[in-house]
Amino acid sequence: MAQVIETIDVDVPVGKAYNQWTQFESFPQFLSFVESISQVDDTHNHWKVKIGGIEREFDAEITEQHPDERVAWKSTDGTTNAGVVTFHKLSDTSSRVAVQIDWAPEGLVEKAGDVLGFDDRSVKKDLANFKEFIESSPATGAWRGDVPRD
Repeated sequence: MAQVIETIDVDVPVGKAYNQWTQFESFPQFLSFVESISQVDDTHNHWKVKIGGIEREFDAEITEQHPDERVAWKSTDGTTNAGVVTFHKLSDTSSRVAVQIDWAPEGLVEKAGDVLGFDDRSVKKDLANFKEFIESSPATGAWRGDVPRD
């Protein structure tokens, strides 16, 4: 399994950063590898991604979610991946977003990309895109439900 861990500080309250992260269908606006995400229900969604020119689809389940704290997921079919995004209050007007993604590279291109650190750089760039997006516009919505860890 490959692993990516990245953080970014954003100049918005933790609630705003968290609220935006619960709006999965908006991810293509700031995550370069996401083609689309369809929300199936409160804890399930379908992803279409394109990484290194390779298109993949998978279903994911939210395995834990607590407002203003964390969103964790795992794929249930297709591309094997899991991860967690945590939100940390730095002040009333700033917060830290931390991302950890564990994934199984498939094929020569993805394995080479992992070894060369392309996945780390891609996540770092996309977090910078998130920072720009969330600091320059209002959150596009929010889901404040709680999903306890199984």
